[in-house]
Amino acid sequence: MSTMKTCVGKHNLLDRDGWTAFRILLGGVLGMIVAMGIGRFVFTPVLPLMQRDLGMTYSVAGWLAGLNYLGYLAGAIVCSVYPRIIRNQFIAASSLLLSLATTIFMAGTTSVPWWGGMRFIAGVVSAVLFIIIVAEVNEALTRQGYSRWIGTLYGGVGLGIVLSGLLVPQFDKLGGWKSAWIGMGIVAGFLALAGILLGRKKEFIPSVTIHKTNSEFEIKKLWVLALAYFFEGFGYIVSATFIVAIIALTPGLESFAPYSWVAVGVAAALATVFWPFVAQRTSYKKALMWAYIIQATGIAISIYADSVVEVFFAAIAFGGTFLGIVALTLAEGTRRAGGQGKAAAILTAFFGIGQVLGPIVAGVLADSNAGFALPLFIAATSVGLGAVCTIFDKGFKR
Repeated sequence: MSTMKTCVGKHNLLDRDGWTAFRILLGGVLGMIVAMGIGRFVFTPVLPLMQRDLGMTYSVAGWLAGLNYLGYLAGAIVCSVYPRIIRNQFIAASSLLLSLATTIFMAGTTSVPWWGGMRFIAGVVSAVLFIIIVAEVNEALTRQGYSRWIGTLYGGVGLGIVLSGLLVPQFDKLGGWKSAWIGMGIVAGFLALAGILLGRKKEFIPSVTIHKTNSEFEIKKLWVLALAYFFEGFGYIVSATFIVAIIALTPGLESFAPYSWVAVGVAAALATVFWPFVAQRTSYKKALMWAYIIQATGIAISIYADSVVEVFFAAIAFGGTFLGIVALTLAEGTRRAGGQGKAAAILTAFFGIGQVLGPIVAGVLADSNAGFALPLFIAATSVGLGAVCTIFDKGFKR
């Protein structure tokens, strides 16, 4: 009887272990809001303001987004090659400060090269912070016996998107695009402080062992999955970069534009729980296939969307799938590689290349074709090809 009580208590949110795990998880969620939801994705709701106030072209916007994603790719690769840096407190603190600084200082210049440099650095540190947060929180929850909570951590990305969608319009009223960047940087600073205070680990000091393995896996087990992930990176990022700007230019929907980003964020936060649940109930292959199809359909509908219902569906279809696809693909890749981190590095590289190319191509085509019909068609086709690759991928267990 006492043993039963002990087991129950071990997983009770009200006991010491449960509260410690919850506090660390909440700190990690706040970190995700800062590093990803704001540091990486706040450019999307601020972009229409910069276009309105400064006349920024889609080509310039695409290049800035591409540099940010190139930085993210570089940061992820560096962390994969030198995993010990994610345990370095100086690297973590420096990355956090750079994330805040590159957000606030976007308002301090109108130089495109300087903007590009800051977005590149923001991409690097967002990747580093993302990996640090995942590693620290995952380890802490596992030690406390709450590893099943880890999926909730990724909901922080969606919550950050929600927050930026709600606050950017308010900061815009205070002083346009500059106030938006500065305001979101200050908000991120307060959230970062709260996350540090909540997430610090008093009860234990983790000892980290870097496990080396000589086992190999065949790259051919990953290449179809990686190709699908490349198509996803190329396609989804068009919506991730331009969705608010596109809606802002749609007659009658201008006021709804920033709040479409809120819809994206809410859907993204819920998706981190929904899609793994679907995969467990059906299969990873079916879950990924339907996620790709839904996302492609949403992007296709957004091409000629001119009503709140259509725009809302496009936002939900996008937000409700992109984090799910990321989570499912990385989990499947890790399974195929027998748990080796090399799989995540390979998949991230394919995804990252797509992310870099997508906004650049879309921005140039939008300027040359006076609209986003062609870029969105290409994006929807690209995501659709991800679904096709998934259908014919024989590497899934079921």
